[in-house]
Amino acid sequence: MIPRYDFVYLFDVKDGNPNGDPDAGNLPRVDPETGQGLVTDVCLKRKIRNYVGLVKEEQPPFEIYVKEKAVLNNQHAKAYHALEIDPKKRKSKGKDKAEEDRELTKWMCRNFFDIRSFGAVMTTEVNCGQVRGPIQFAMGRSVDPVVSLEHAVTRCAVTTEREAEKQDGGNRTMGRKFTIPYGLYRVHGFINPHLAQQTGFDENSEDLDLLWTALAQMFETDRSASRGEMSPQALIVFEHESQLGNAPANKLFDRIRVKRKSDDDSVPVRTFDDYEVTVDESSIPEGITVHHKL
Repeated sequence: MIPRYDFVYLFDVKDGNPNGDPDAGNLPRVDPETGQGLVTDVCLKRKIRNYVGLVKEEQPPFEIYVKEKAVLNNQHAKAYHALEIDPKKRKSKGKDKAEEDRELTKWMCRNFFDIRSFGAVMTTEVNCGQVRGPIQFAMGRSVDPVVSLEHAVTRCAVTTEREAEKQDGGNRTMGRKFTIPYGLYRVHGFINPHLAQQTGFDENSEDLDLLWTALAQMFETDRSASRGEMSPQALIVFEHESQLGNAPANKLFDRIRVKRKSDDDSVPVRTFDDYEVTVDESSIPEGITVHHKL
């Protein structure tokens, strides 16, 4: 069984939109009460999935379950085919059906990296059960409030002939682009060894290293003009000697302080160098090892 881990991940964005809100016209997500920028856990897991799928070429045991244009029932059907189970002739009840259910779920965990890492609800028409993943992320939140900027952009082409006729000889259409000048985001993450044992996470000894590598490199393979410059800045991992944990996660996270070097709030922050990150390791509880992964 792998150890329990709690970790703090810091990344920043320059002149980009790290996670647009589709319910707000794709504006950067912002806490309306504090002005702090937000990035969802789903956004981060999407980038990890994309990175793993790219470097492992979607081959078992590193296939990706949730990906663009994936048909989930077809993903489930792979397990039925591999185990020679006819989904239309499933046993209705009893121990035999329960055993089939377990085997189907185990097969999905063995072959799909994101299922054994993040879990999945696979209770669709082609049922493969439900898995709670050992890796969980909290919502990413910027250290300081962010400013959302709106930019007018033009396109020197139109979509249809009708639009071209309305342009009075000028083939230009207007659009909007949203960015924040700079934001340093802090994310808290957790790895539960008991759930990892259930899903088989890290049984092949590659999963955990692949997660740390993905957090360090996933922005390099996810460049986009709309997202600006996104970069990892720190990954501080607390490894517990006990599977149940040697200290509460929040107490460990409190030992990591991120603050501005300047006390002058009138000067806007525009780079990671404007911050100071400190880790108080002087009184770390017994049984805790601190790793700096970046």
